Amino acid sequence: ECHGQRSPVAIDILFPYVKENVKEYLQTHWEEEECQQDVSLLRKQAEEDSHLDGAVPIPAASGNGADDPQWMIQAVVDNVYWQMSLDRKTTALKQLQGHMWRAAFKAGHMKAEFFEDVVPAVRKWREAGMKVYVYSSGSVEAQKLLFGHSTEGDILELVDGHFDTKIGHKVESESYRKIASSIGCSTSNILFLTDVSREASAAEEADVHVAVVVRPGNAGLTDDEKTHFSLITSFSELYLPSSA
Repeated sequence: ECHGQRSPVAIDILFPYVKENVKEYLQTHWEEEECQQDVSLLRKQAEEDSHLDGAVPIPAASGNGADDPQWMIQAVVDNVYWQMSLDRKTTALKQLQGHMWRAAFKAGHMKAEFFEDVVPAVRKWREAGMKVYVYSSGSVEAQKLLFGHSTEGDILELVDGHFDTKIGHKVESESYRKIASSIGCSTSNILFLTDVSREASAAEEADVHVAVVVRPGNAGLTDDEKTHFSLITSFSELYLPSSA
């Protein structure tokens, strides 16, 4: 039996971290090749974006070595803020963010927090022979960093596979069909957990079973949604048939 599984990992910790730390990160790593590659990718992106309203340019270095990197760093910081404010997902931005997160997790500055019911439940499901997959709008790389550096330690081995929006958006039913075929499982053998009703509807449309997880701070559900969907407040409430 396959088990579609959305984890309530706070992707919320990742993006604020970038905003708060991007300047310091660039100052610390500026001379390193990886950082310079990230910057030149951002500069290329900025050139492509120059026609956009409010675009933030990143000037080229004069190349004589006498440049004070501070104004260049500030231009990169402003550009990153601008892209993030528009929720853009450019490769250049994602690459810098990924490198920052990796550094933060490795240094122990950041840990992913899971609700306390999650890991014990997932262990139980796996013992019962089920497979667990993560489908998140956060990139597969970000998911792996989070699961590898959680408050429960490295729990990557609890996940059989990762999906992000490369397979399709979470509010499109086609995405759930694609995931089912990629894991070799019929949609009717998958249970998808989510806290977003539009995702729940899309999954249902693809004949995937759905439970809506009600957590503190989540968007409220309408009365119709409350009666229509199966609701749980903890993963421990799922009594799943053990696989035959």
